[in-house]
Amino acid sequence: MEQAKEFALQQPRNRLKGNAPKIGLRPVIDGRRGGVRESLEDITMGMAKAAAKLISENLRHPTGEEVECIIADSTIGGVAEAAACAEKFAREGVAVTLTVTPCWCYGSETMDTDPLTVKGVWGFNGTDRPGAVYLAAVLAAHSQMGLPAFGIYGHDVQDLSDIDRIPADVAEKILRFARAGIAAAWMRGKSYLSVGSVAMGIAGSIVNPDFFREYLGMRNEYVDMSEIIRRIEEKIYPEAEFRRAMEWIKTYCAEGPDNNPPAQQHSRARKDKVWEMSAKMAIIVRDLMVGNPDLRRKGLIEESLGHNAILAGFQGQRQWTDHFPNGDFLETILNSSFDWTGIRQPYLVATENDSLNGVSMLFGHLLTGSAQIFSDVRTYWSPEAVQRVTGWKPSGFAEHGFIHLINSGATCLDGTGCQRLGGKPAMKPWWQVEAGEAKASLKATQWRYASLGYFRGGGYSSDFLTEGGMPVTMTRINLVKGLGPMIQIAEGFTATLPKEVHNTLDLRTDPTWPTTWFAPRLTGNGPFRDVYSVMANWGANHGAISYGHIGADLISLASILRIPVAMHNVPAEKIFRPSCWNAFGMDPEGADYRACSALGPLYK
Repeated sequence: MEQAKEFALQQPRNRLKGNAPKIGLRPVIDGRRGGVRESLEDITMGMAKAAAKLISENLRHPTGEEVECIIADSTIGGVAEAAACAEKFAREGVAVTLTVTPCWCYGSETMDTDPLTVKGVWGFNGTDRPGAVYLAAVLAAHSQMGLPAFGIYGHDVQDLSDIDRIPADVAEKILRFARAGIAAAWMRGKSYLSVGSVAMGIAGSIVNPDFFREYLGMRNEYVDMSEIIRRIEEKIYPEAEFRRAMEWIKTYCAEGPDNNPPAQQHSRARKDKVWEMSAKMAIIVRDLMVGNPDLRRKGLIEESLGHNAILAGFQGQRQWTDHFPNGDFLETILNSSFDWTGIRQPYLVATENDSLNGVSMLFGHLLTGSAQIFSDVRTYWSPEAVQRVTGWKPSGFAEHGFIHLINSGATCLDGTGCQRLGGKPAMKPWWQVEAGEAKASLKATQWRYASLGYFRGGGYSSDFLTEGGMPVTMTRINLVKGLGPMIQIAEGFTATLPKEVHNTLDLRTDPTWPTTWFAPRLTGNGPFRDVYSVMANWGANHGAISYGHIGADLISLASILRIPVAMHNVPAEKIFRPSCWNAFGMDPEGADYRACSALGPLYK
């Protein structure tokens, strides 16, 4: 195979139905003619252009495409111009609006009143004109009308002549607002595809359509796992691609030891058939998600369309895995940022059809463009327990203990940490991944045959150790009776253990699965007073892990979707929510719950 083509970077593209959401800039102005408005026209439009430049130069969609900004045709001094702007934005597919002004304007006449757009307002901090006064007035109008808006106001006074320079604190808030708004908009109108049903009684795989529809704006699609068998037997998959995938697997997917007792091990011939079926399963689940024009060319028009799924889940256990190969390979390879087609955007698939952990992965991917780790939140190791079992006293990030993250399925190969940013291990946005980094990730991975006690039908699981030192954020959404959805966020670092210590601890559980040693950042208070408390307060058996400390972005996104945050360790100065949250009390987390309850789901 030609390695240059195998690991070529795919061109950014939107593989789903529905245009990429855009950001609209609304330059609002004092409507008084005869000198006032005229003196502010260039300055106000300059603010909009500066904000658009900041956003377009710093943000990309999860598809890798540039974020497009649309600026109103004129400044907005009253309701007629506001309506003209709204008409243009509707035509252009604007989903997020940022209103900007250096001056006083007429609040309720100039504001964005579309109930579905994500709204922000930047009021220029300058003494020449009262931009801050308008900001306060229009945010009050937003709050009174139940249309939450993020308020953006710089710390230091600027001169009107310096309008093109956006201060660092203002830029940070604009970009956080824009990232969260675009992430929320991407989900609207897309699907969650359940392949199968409930896995082993796991609550997250009892897929709740009300949550998806009311909070995320998504629809639910369902396919029985027998559809995979139908497509295999009737060859409803691109056969040339399958052959290419098998050649790629033979070249880059090294098998590890089989830990099953020799008398129970499957034959080489059966293992080869398991590889073939695993590859077909990966291709078929991808095609079920987003469709495949190759199937149309085979005359399979219905099957070629897919389910417009931005996210999927595969039940697997047990009705499938007691007889057929497990879904570990399909989940791992689809969740990774590369396969036999090259370097490409991950396809998000949740192990055990845990839709809530899938949504947690989706949030992380939409905010970062990077692949996501799916893990069991398996074991808390205290420093004392580690020392008792291994004789080693934990140090560095592991000093206060750590959590063993391990799962047979959807841990993406990016989770090896073999990518590099500034010479340090990383999980980069997929469009930044280099061919050598993809190959290094594959080289760091062994494919271990399934433990037949768990998976009677066999299968192949990725086995690797995540490199230590990566900043990561673990996230989980749960549904609670009487409350609805809530989200948990834990920022921390991957930890490095001495090889012999890792081996000792890893061998206490199934050693054929990938391991990430996670050390959450402690605050000394509440659920983050120690690592044990993080584990004890985690709301489910799974967690989604994203590269980087993205907790502040997740909090902003959650507020847009009206999902309260149950626990987090994000510094207070980084938290950014719509201004009306301030009206619900002085304790920020209690106010978050009250605001989300009062406003209700975004799409209800």
